[in-house]
Amino acid sequence: MSSAEVNNPLFARCFDRFFARDMGRGEDDLRRELLAGLHGSVVEVGPGNGINFEHYPPTVEELVAVEPEPYLRSRAQETAAGMDRAIRVLDGTADRLPLADAAADAVVIAGVLCSVPDQQAALAEFRRVLRPGGELRFYEHVRSRRPRFARYQDLVGHVWPRLMGGCEPNRDTLAAIERAGFAVDRCRGFGFPAEARAYPVAPRILGVARPA
Repeated sequence: MSSAEVNNPLFARCFDRFFARDMGRGEDDLRRELLAGLHGSVVEVGPGNGINFEHYPPTVEELVAVEPEPYLRSRAQETAAGMDRAIRVLDGTADRLPLADAAADAVVIAGVLCSVPDQQAALAEFRRVLRPGGELRFYEHVRSRRPRFARYQDLVGHVWPRLMGGCEPNRDTLAAIERAGFAVDRCRGFGFPAEARAYPVAPRILGVARPA
């Protein structure tokens, strides 16, 4: 898929206004955890409206954000302009990053592997742009380990992607990361928001992996 095919104007505006914001429920803490300790050159894939930008530590010397959706890319550029660091916001997709081989010390994804057409193609591209010893930082929602809730996700999955810009609620993303040749350094699973009962994307994982 080319970036020209990623155009979800209604979803993008809803996402920007309602979903891609720190809502005071602990989301900001999770994003800081995701980004803690990063350094050098970092690529964030699918930054949306730039919700993560304010949480990057000062040890990140270069930040490149690649966003395919036109409206969200423009919002990310606006967010980047208000930061006290230089951030380049580029057009591109997860499986076709506009970057050279071994260009990054880390690749960051948050809510990306749920909606890419081909997880393995995207993960192979992340490996391509990572330097030896580089990190994949991930914060994603995943298929539940509870069979009953997983079946519920499967049922909701018939409708959810149409409403949420292609987001699939029931992908086994951790297994996909490992199948792509990454070794998981650390990963924790949890439900978010904590009080959610029927939210199909409540099961989450947050962690770090490296090319094996």
